[in-house]
Formats: sequence, structure tokens, C-alpha cells
Amino acid sequence: MTTPIWNFLQGYQLEGMSRFHMPGHKGFGPLGCEALDITEIEGADSLYEAAGIIAESEQNAASLFGSGATFYSTEGSSQCIRAMLYLALTNRPAGTPPVVVAARNVHKAFIYAAALLDFEPVWLWPEGETDSLCACPVTPEGLERTLAGLDVSPAAVYVTSPDYLGNMADISGLAEVCRRRGAPLLVDNAHGAYLRFLDPSRHPLDLGADMCCDSAHKTLPVLTGGAYLHIGKNAPAAFREEAKNALALFGSTSPSYLTLASLDLCNAALAGEEADRIRETAGNLTAVRQGLAGQGWILTGDEPLKLTFDAAASGWDGVALANLFRTGGVEAEYADVDNVVLMASGSTDQEALRIVVDAPGLAVPKPGRRRPALSPAMGERVLSIREALFAPQETVPAAQSLGRICGTPLVSCPPAVPIAVSGERIGPEAVALFRKYGVETVAVLRKNFC
Repeated sequence: MTTPIWNFLQGYQLEGMSRFHMPGHKGFGPLGCEALDITEIEGADSLYEAAGIIAESEQNAASLFGSGATFYSTEGSSQCIRAMLYLALTNRPAGTPPVVVAARNVHKAFIYAAALLDFEPVWLWPEGETDSLCACPVTPEGLERTLAGLDVSPAAVYVTSPDYLGNMADISGLAEVCRRRGAPLLVDNAHGAYLRFLDPSRHPLDLGADMCCDSAHKTLPVLTGGAYLHIGKNAPAAFREEAKNALALFGSTSPSYLTLASLDLCNAALAGEEADRIRETAGNLTAVRQGLAGQGWILTGDEPLKLTFDAAASGWDGVALANLFRTGGVEAEYADVDNVVLMASGSTDQEALRIVVDAPGLAVPKPGRRRPALSPAMGERVLSIREALFAPQETVPAAQSLGRICGTPLVSCPPAVPIAVSGERIGPEAVALFRKYGVETVAVLRKNFC
């Protein structure tokens, strides 16, 4: 497969041009990559008006992912989340209000998009019991009930799958409901770019999603910030036609050509041996899970390239278990009091997997501790997200936030899932979650404002 961006950067480096253009390092410096770091010079194409090498590279990516169109982001899935919500909202049926039905475990980028685009979410709350902020199981039947109960036609339905703990939604079933109801399905697939290359594919586009975002850098050999906005083949044509403008609305006018080059080279890797390595690693992780289970560890989730340790069920504090992994030479992706998440990829070799099996051997699983189901923080909606996020705010200790109105959702990344959402009155359930997840301060609206 061609690598037009990479080829151009190499050719320009060899030409030895005197660089009287940005960036200021002029192609030289201590990092070693400066010669390949350029701006939109002649022949380099322009990300948001792509008609040359970037357009060719994006077409290569579209063919690999089987999409109607694929567009690059150098600012992660956050940019793509905002863009696909913009596309859904600006192409909603005439006369309908800006409403998006969304599973509550959204990334905070969704909340910021709601403020910028001035729409209100109708939340899909977890069906049945859940013991983690990151998880929000939603069934097709539950989605059907929610849509049937609305007196408006939503601009879109939005779900996160896989979630941070490796739980995967029934995208096929949800997509069928959305088709019947005439609502496009949008999927935050930030953790699942590799799903396309399993056998069979488990990628949202192949399961019926109309649009999705993939953080290429999370699970593919791409530099941090590299991401895709995918448009499904059966999605409205306007989504494809207006995608570049949507991305430009939320993106820098100075995209990183180093990140673009990594996306470009990833195409060639996926067309070559990388897809085989992904499938091999997914298979190897099955044996790893069996080995860990044999030691007594409890693992959860069904995402093929994640290992999610249920630390609580194994008698451990998750943060302490993550520290134990670190001592054994393994750095986890995420840990909270109940869970530890390890993320693998096609670049994870057998030696690394062996270390994963050996590292927790330094400890012994103990009798599990009971995790009570979480009570969702269904805060009273007082203001719109936009009104609250742009209102005067102050930061108070989380323990003193009861009854106050949430301003900016202060949440770390990972997992970047807000406990309370801007404009909601903070109730006792939210305060309990702040305590559980170690949130010490909360941004609330000033008392003299509301």
C-alpha cells in the first residue's frame, strides 16, 4: 500500500531546501525528527482541504477499514467526537430540537461538545447493576424503550464501546433499533481501532454504526494524537461531504505532520503484517487469561486486547495491585480502587505477555471483597450544559459540594468519565462517587450566580 505522506516527507528532507517557512527549528535539532516536521508547504497538501497526498492516504485508510470515508485527526478522538456530533446535529430533521440520546459513561469531550454545540443529552443509564463509573451496559430493548418514550426525534444515539474496562456493547442490536427509529448511531470506539482486523471484524462500522471515532494511537502503531473519523457506507452523504469542515471547526490549523506520517505508515503496516500480529496477540491473550485464572485472579470484560483485573474480587485494592505490577516490570494503563486495566496491541510480544503472567505471581489472590452496586448520580437538571459550563464558577472540596450545581466536570484522564455533569445539582450519590474515586475538589457555580 502506498505511503504518500511519508514519501513526501522523506523526499523533502533529501532535497536539502533552505526552510524559510515554519516550524522554527528549520529541520534541525536535538530530537532527530525535525527534518520530517513540516507545515503546509507546496505539495504537502492541507489536512482540512485535502486533495493531494493526505487525501490519497485517507483513501487508503478508508479501504482498510471498509468505510464510506475515513478522515484523519492529529488531535485524538476528542476532535472526532465533536465533529461527528456536529454532523449529526446539523443534519437532523428540520424543526427538531438538538437532542442526543447517550449512554452516561461518555468521555468528557462529549460534555464539552454539548456546551459548544448547545445540545442536551437524554441519558441512557446502566441497565441492571453496575459497580464502576466506566461501565454503562445498555441493551437494544432498553434503547427501544427510551426512544419510544421520547416526544422528539433525536439527532443521534451515542454509545461508548469498548469502554475503559473492556466491556463491549451490542452494536449490531443497537444499530438495528436506530435504523427502525431513523436515528444515526454514533460510537466512541476510541479503544477499538484494531477491532476491524480481527477475524471476524468486530468494528462498529461492520456492525452497523453510521459514524465512529477511533484513537489509532491507543491500539495501533501510531503517534499520540493520531485518530480516525469514520463515516459508514450507508450513512447520509452529507456526513461525508461535510466532515472536513466539521473537523476544521474543532481542530488546530497546524496539524502535526509527524502524526500524519505515522497514520500514513500505519496503513502500510495494516496492509502487511500488523493485522496478523493483532490477531496473534488476541489469540495469545486467551492463554494469558487462562494462566492468570489458574493463579486465582478474576478478570472481566470481553474486549480481545484488554486484560481487566477485578482487583476487588481478587481481594486487592486496584491501586496497590497496579503498584505490584509496576514492581514486576509492568506499567498498567489504568487503575482504581476496584480494577486494573492492561492494554495490549499487535506490538505486544510474547516476552511482555510472559511478564504479565509472572508479575502478579509476587502476590496471592485473597478472598474477594464485596463491591456494592453503584447508585447512578442522577442529578437534577437545573441549567443546560452550555449555560453551566460558561457560568462563573468556584472550586470547593468535594465533601462540601452537596446541593451545589456542577460547573466544569473535573475528572482525570483516564478514565475521563464525569461523575456529575455541568448544570446538574450534585446529590448524595455523586458525593459518594467523588469519595470512591478520590475526587477531592469540584467546580460548582458561584452561589451568587445561581
